[in-house]
Amino acid sequence: MHRRVGPASLMVWKMAASGAEPQILVQYLVLRKDLSQAPFSWPAGALVAQACHAATAALHLHRDHPHTVAYLRDLGRMRKVVLEAPDESTLKELTGTLQEKNIDHMLWLEQPEDIATCIALRPYPKEEVSQYLKKFRLFK
Repeated sequence: MHRRVGPASLMVWKMAASGAEPQILVQYLVLRKDLSQAPFSWPAGALVAQACHAATAALHLHRDHPHTVAYLRDLGRMRKVVLEAPDESTLKELTGTLQEKNIDHMLWLEQPEDIATCIALRPYPKEEVSQYLKKFRLFK
């Protein structure tokens, strides 16, 4: 059986052949922390669902990008980092920054309430986007 070799595979192989380390791709998610607290008090499952919706949507929207193709090729090595934003205004501020910097992402809006809950970036090399996410902490 022959397997089609795509551009993302060639990129990784070229890097390996040149002795360079292959890029580690990470999908970052930024979830609203205040949704877990009063007055919202959403259960953990609802918050996990929001992150899953955002991550799936971002992967789908950018499914043809070489980084996404490479990220999805090895399912056992997917890396996600979930960060917390204190509130909706901070999440929307981050959306503006990401748009300004041309960073591919998805702002998930829970329906029918139209509540911004989570941002998911498409997979990126960590060093390309981490500077924009430094003010956010790991979600606890």
